[in-house]
Amino acid sequence: MIGRIPVLDVQPRIDCGRRPVKAVPGETLLVSATVFREGAEAVGANVVLRDPAGRGGAWLPMRELAPGSDRWGAEITPDSEGRWSFSVEAWGDPLTTWREHAHVKIAAPPRGATATDRADAELTLAEGAELLTRAARDIPKSEGRTTVLAAADILRDAALPPRARLAAALTPQVVAVLTRHPVREPLSSSRPLPLLVERERALVGAWYEMFPRSEGASTRPGQAPVSGTLRTAAARLPAIAAMGFDVVYLPPIHPIGTSFRKGRGGALEAGPHDVGCPWAIGSPAGGHDAVHPDLGTLEDFDAFVAAAASRGLEVALDFALQCSPDHPWVKEHPEWFRRRVDGSIAYAENPPKKYQDIYPISFEQDFRGLVTETLRLLRFWMARGVRIFRVDNPHTKPVVFWEKVIAEINRTDPDVVFLAEAFTRPAMMHALARIGFQQSYTYFTWRTTKSELTEYLTELSGPAAAYMRPNLFVNTPDILHAYLQEGGRPAFETRAVLASTLSPSWGMYAGYELCEATPAEPGSEEYADSEKYQLRPRDWAAAERTGRTIAPLITRLNELRRRHPALRQLRNLRFHRTNNEHILAYSKRMRTPHADCVLIVVNLDPSRTQEATVSLNMAELEGCGLSASQEAGAEPFPVRDELTGETYYWGRDNYVRLEPGLAGRLASSAHILSLRPETGGSPNDERQ
Repeated sequence: MIGRIPVLDVQPRIDCGRRPVKAVPGETLLVSATVFREGAEAVGANVVLRDPAGRGGAWLPMRELAPGSDRWGAEITPDSEGRWSFSVEAWGDPLTTWREHAHVKIAAPPRGATATDRADAELTLAEGAELLTRAARDIPKSEGRTTVLAAADILRDAALPPRARLAAALTPQVVAVLTRHPVREPLSSSRPLPLLVERERALVGAWYEMFPRSEGASTRPGQAPVSGTLRTAAARLPAIAAMGFDVVYLPPIHPIGTSFRKGRGGALEAGPHDVGCPWAIGSPAGGHDAVHPDLGTLEDFDAFVAAAASRGLEVALDFALQCSPDHPWVKEHPEWFRRRVDGSIAYAENPPKKYQDIYPISFEQDFRGLVTETLRLLRFWMARGVRIFRVDNPHTKPVVFWEKVIAEINRTDPDVVFLAEAFTRPAMMHALARIGFQQSYTYFTWRTTKSELTEYLTELSGPAAAYMRPNLFVNTPDILHAYLQEGGRPAFETRAVLASTLSPSWGMYAGYELCEATPAEPGSEEYADSEKYQLRPRDWAAAERTGRTIAPLITRLNELRRRHPALRQLRNLRFHRTNNEHILAYSKRMRTPHADCVLIVVNLDPSRTQEATVSLNMAELEGCGLSASQEAGAEPFPVRDELTGETYYWGRDNYVRLEPGLAGRLASSAHILSLRPETGGSPNDERQ
C-alpha cells in the first residue's frame, strides 16, 4: 500500500526483500528510492539503518540524485557483522516549501505590489514564525533551539522591514539547524529490508591454490613417483604468506578411487604409478571425511591448518559432492545415484568431456538424507579449523539444496564462507549468489578486451554487487586462457594487475607466478602435464635465483591492497575514458573515514607499446582531498605510481605510454596511481 508520501522501488533489494542484501563491515552501499508527492510542495527523504539489535542510529538524509528525477539516495556503511535492516522515510518538507514561497513573495516581490500582496507577505512571515516555533519543540537546546526561536521572534517583529525579518530565518546558522532537525509532515515509511553483514573475508581476500601432493614430491626418471604430504606442503606456506595471500586453497585431499582412474593428461587408461584425479573421491581408505594416506593423517591436516594460521593464512577446502566408484557411499547409499536402464550407475559427463572415474549424486530419492550428510561433512572439517569452502560445480546440484545447507551452517556459524565454482549460465550463477554463496567464480578469465572488461565489471560492481561477490581467478587447473598462452610474461603481469585491483577478491593457481603457459594441445585451455592427474613438483628456489618469477609483482599488488582501503571495495569501481582500445583506465575511491583514491591504467596488449590520453571524470574524484580548482581540472595534482615510486602531475586529460615487458620494472604495462592531494609542483607527463 502506498503511503501518504509515496516511497517506491527501494534499492538495493533482493527478490522483493525476501532475501538480504549483502555487505561487510565498513562497506559503503547506496540506498535509493523514488519519492514524490502531489502538487508542487517540497519533499524530503532519509534512510533509517537499524543494527542487529534493532537499534536505529541517526537517520541519514537523502538527496535527489538528479534534478527532477524524483530518485533519492544516500550511502550507508554498517560497521559490524550481523543481520541489519534499512528503510526509507519520505516526508513533506513544509520548511523548504515556505522558503521557496517567501523568496517569491518577500525577497523578490513583483513590481507594483498591492496592499493584498503586502498582506500576503505578512501572512507568509507569520506562517514561517509558526513553522520555526513548531520545529524548535523537537530541537535539543544544545543543538540550536535558541537560534531557531530567535529567528521566529524576528519573523513576528512588525517593526522591521519584511526582507530583514525573512533574512533572519535564512541565515546559514538557522538553515543548518533546521537541516539537521526538519519538520517532517506528513511522514511515510517503506517496509524494512534485510541487510546481512558478513565478515570481511566474504568480500575481501587474495587466494592461492595449491596441490599439497606436489609439494615435496619426487618424480625421478625410472623411479616410482613419491607423493608430497601435508607436512611437506606446509613448507611452502611461508612463501605463500610472504606474497601477501590471505587464503590457501586445497583441492580435495581425500582418498582417490582406482576404478576407471584417469592417467597422465586425463588418459582413459592409468599406468601403475598414476596418482589419479583428486576429484574422484573415495576408496576403501575412506570418503569425504578422510585424508588420502599418501598425504598423511587427520593430525597432519590439523598441523597444516595450524601452520597456515601462524602465517596469517586461512585454509579453504574443496567440497566436491561426488565420488569415485570405490567410495563407501556406493554400497551404503545406492539411492544417492542415478542408474541407467542396464542397472549401471551413470558417470559424470559434460559433453564432450567424460569423467568415467566420477559418479555424480542424484537428489531425487533421498534429498533430506543428502542434506544431513553434507552438513555432517562440513561440520567435520569446520571442527578441524576450516571456515572457507570452495564448492565444486554447485550448479549441477539443486539450488534449493545449497540454500538449505548454507542457511543451516551460517545459522550456527555465520563466519563460514562458501565460494561457488560455477562457470555456467548467468541465471544459475546469480541464483546461487542470491541464496547464500558468499563468493562466486566469474567469466573474468575470458574477458580480455577493453569493452569486455568494462561491460562485465560494470555489471559485477553495479546492482549485482548487492548479492554477488566476484572472486577473479587469473587461472585454474582447468583454465589456461589463450591470452596467457600467447602473451608471455607481460600477459601474466597484466592479468594479475587487473584481477587484484578490479575486485576485492582475486586468486591464482600455483605456477602462475612462474608464467606456466604450455597447453595440452593447440586450441586447448588444459595445461600440458596437468597437475589434476600427476605430481608437479616445482623448483621454486631456482625460479627465484634466475628471475623466472613474477612473485615480486604479486607481493607488491597484495601489499597495495592492504594499504589502500579503496581497493578492498567493489561498488566503488568507475571507468574513465581513453582514446585507445588497448588502454583501460579505472579508479576506486573511498571518502570515509580517510580519503583514499587509486587510479589504475593498464595496457591490455602484451606484445606492443601503447599510448593514449586518459580523460578523467573529475566528479568521480570528489572527496579525495583535491582542492576545488583541482577537482574542476584547472590545477594539476600529484599522483604517485605505486609500482615505480615515480610522481606525475595529472589533470583532466593525461598522456600515458605503457611498454609491456620493460626490464627492471615490476609491471611496465600498468600504472597504479595513488592521489597525493598536497599542492605545489609542475605539470608533467611521461614524455618529460
